[in-house]
Amino acid sequence: MQRRLPLSVAIITLNEEEHLPRCLASVRELASEIVVVDSGSTDRTAEIARAAGAVFLSESWSGHVAQKNKALAACSQPFVLSLDADEEVSPELAAALRRLFADRLPGPDGFWINRRTFYLGQWIRHSWNPEWRVRLVRRERARWAGRDPHDKLEVAGHTARLTGDILHYSYSDLQDHFGRMLRYARISAETLRRDGHRCQWYHLVFSPWLAFLKKLILRSAWRDGWRGWIISVATFFSVFAKYAFRLEMQLKSPPETVSPAAAPAVPPNRNDSESV
Repeated sequence: MQRRLPLSVAIITLNEEEHLPRCLASVRELASEIVVVDSGSTDRTAEIARAAGAVFLSESWSGHVAQKNKALAACSQPFVLSLDADEEVSPELAAALRRLFADRLPGPDGFWINRRTFYLGQWIRHSWNPEWRVRLVRRERARWAGRDPHDKLEVAGHTARLTGDILHYSYSDLQDHFGRMLRYARISAETLRRDGHRCQWYHLVFSPWLAFLKKLILRSAWRDGWRGWIISVATFFSVFAKYAFRLEMQLKSPPETVSPAAAPAVPPNRNDSESV
C-alpha cells in the first residue's frame, strides 16, 4: 500500500448514495483525511461515508459558498482537495498528486485542475471542456467565495496547473439536467436580489442570446453534435430563467429590503458545471 498524502478531501453532500461511493473510492488510498459535510441526507449517504473512514459532519444548509467553507474549515491536513460527490479523481490526476507530494509539500498555494464532464452517455470534449478550476489549495491560504450557486475557491498566493482530470458525472438524464437548471436559476435570481441587482429589459432580451452564442461558437459546442446543441439551448434558457425569476421577484414585492446575509432556501444536491 502506498503512503497517504498530507491531504484532506472536502465534500459536501445531500442524498448522494448513488455517486458518493465512486468519489470516495477514487481518493480513499490517496488522502490522509476525508471530510464529508452533509446537509440533511435521508438516504445511505452517512453510512457510505463512515464506512469509507470519512469524517462525517451534519450542518444545516447555508448556501454553496458558506457550506463549502464549513467543509474547508473542518479539514486538518496542510492541503485540501475539494470535490463534489458526483466527481472522482482520474488515475492520471492521482499519479500527478503523488508526484507533487513525492519529496515535500509543494511550493504553490493552489492548483488548477481540469474537470471533464460525462453527459448523456459520452464525454464532452468542447462545450464544457476545458474547465479549469482551483480545487487543490493550501488550507490556510484559501477560502470559498463567489455568488451562490456559482462558488469559486480563492487562493492568497501563487497557483499552478496539474495534469489529469476531475471526472464529473453530472446529469443522469435530460429531466435531471433541466430540473436542476431551473433550480439553480432560481438560486441565482435570489442571489441577485440579495445583492441589490435588478432585472432590466436588456437582461431578458440580450443576455440569453449572448450566453447561447458564447457556448455554441466560442466554446465550439457544435463540435459535440446534438449534445452540444442541447447544452447550448439549455444555457440560453438557464440565463433567461435567472432574469425571469428576478423580474418576478421585483413585480411581486417592491420595494425589496432583504438582508445580504440571507442564504438560499433550497440546497441542491451538488454543484454543477457552467451550463447552469
